[in-house]
Amino acid sequence: MEKQQTIERMDKLMRRLFPICRSITGEGARQTLRILSEEIPLELHEVRSGTKAFDWVVPREWNIRDAYIKGPDGQKIVDFQKNNLHVMSYSAPVSAKMTLAELRPHLYSLPDQPDLVPYRTSYYDEGWGFCLSHKVLQALPEGEYEAVIDSELKDGSLTYGEYYLPGTTKDEILFSAYVCHPSMANDNLSGVVLAAFLARELAALPRRRYSYRFLFAPETIGALVWLSQNERHAKRVKHGLVMTCVGDAGAFTYKKSRQGAAEIDRAVMQVLRDSGQEHNLVDFYPYGSDERQYCSPGFDLPVGCFMRTSYGKFPQYHTSADDLSFVNGQNIQGTMEKYLEVIALLEKNRRYRNLYPKGEPMLGRRGLYKKPGGAIEHPREGIGKLWVLNQSDGTKSLLTIAERSGLKFSEIAAAAEDLLEAKLIKVINS
Repeated sequence: MEKQQTIERMDKLMRRLFPICRSITGEGARQTLRILSEEIPLELHEVRSGTKAFDWVVPREWNIRDAYIKGPDGQKIVDFQKNNLHVMSYSAPVSAKMTLAELRPHLYSLPDQPDLVPYRTSYYDEGWGFCLSHKVLQALPEGEYEAVIDSELKDGSLTYGEYYLPGTTKDEILFSAYVCHPSMANDNLSGVVLAAFLARELAALPRRRYSYRFLFAPETIGALVWLSQNERHAKRVKHGLVMTCVGDAGAFTYKKSRQGAAEIDRAVMQVLRDSGQEHNLVDFYPYGSDERQYCSPGFDLPVGCFMRTSYGKFPQYHTSADDLSFVNGQNIQGTMEKYLEVIALLEKNRRYRNLYPKGEPMLGRRGLYKKPGGAIEHPREGIGKLWVLNQSDGTKSLLTIAERSGLKFSEIAAAAEDLLEAKLIKVINS
C-alpha cells in the first residue's frame, strides 16, 4: 500500500472509531473490535464476569444508551449524545430530581482547564457521575435538576481481540494496545490504529523470523486476563511493546521495560539514536499503561512502551481536547516507520562467528575493501566490516557491535551481509 493511501486509511479509521463509547466491557468495545476485524482477522475472546485474573475479577458488563442533566429551565446542560465523555464511565443507572447541592458531588470538572471536559471512570467502585467543563459548572443556577443515566450493569463478559502471525520460530514479539477509552484520539485510539496497520504490514512480509502477537484488550484488566489465561505461553514473549499515545506531533518517548537493558530496550534506543532525532528515554516505573502488568515481578517480561508524547505529559490528556484535531494519520505513519525499524533490527540481530579469526582476513582480494592503502580515515562501510569481523566470536550480537562501535545498526547489518556472502562469517543463532 502506498504511503499516502495508508495515511488516508488511518485517518478514515480514526474518524470511524472516534465516536464510539468504549469501556472495559460492553458493546462499545465489541463494536470497535468488529470494525478492526475488517482490517485484520481478529480472533475475539469473551471472558465471563466474575472470572478471576490473579487478584482481580472481571467486573459486570456495562452498557449505556443515554444520559443527560436538565437544568431548572428544562434545557439539557450535559448530553451524552453530543459527547460521551459527559458520563463517568461505568456509571450506575440513575433517574432522579435533586437540588444543585445534591447534584454537585456527582459532577467532575477541571478548574485548571475550565473549557475542557474531563474523562473519569468508576470501574470497580459502583457510583455515578457526570463530567462537564468548569465554566458550565460555575454557571449553574440554584434550582431543581433532573439527572438521567440510562445504563445497565449486569453479568456479561469482557471482550478482547488477538491476531497471531506465525514466524519460523515460536519466539514471539508482543504488541499490546488498549481499546477501552471512549472518544480520546491519542490515548488510545492512535495506538489501536497503529497496531492494526502494523499487523497488516507484517502480514505482507514473505518471511518472518519471529512470530507476532497483537493484543487488543481493555487496559489493566484485559492484560491481566490475558496473562492469567496464558501463563505458560507468556514465556514465549521475547520482546514486547505497549502501543499508546502515538498520533501527536511530539518527539518520540521510550519507557524501558522493568529489566532496563533487555534486547527490546536496546533495540528501540539504538533506532532512536540512529535517527538523529530528538527523543526521550524514561526508566521503568510501576505506573502508566499495561507495561506494568507484563513487567510485574511474577512475569518480568521484556515489554517497554514506545510513544510520542508520554501519557500524562500533554495538556489534552484525559480531556475532551484529545480529539481528532490533536492527532493525524501522518504522525501515526511516522510512528509506524520507527516500529518497523525496531522490528527489522530484532529480525536481523544475530550472532556470528568469524571463520578467519587469526588476524584479519584479506578483504581487498574479495572486493570488500576498496580504499587505497595508507589513508588516515577508513570509509564507514569498511570499518563496519572490520568491527563485525573483530567482534564475531559467537557471543556478541550485531546490536552489541553497533552499540560498541558507535555505527548505525543498518551499517553493521549491511557489513555482516557482505561478510556472510563472502563466507567470512557464519550464523550462530538463526
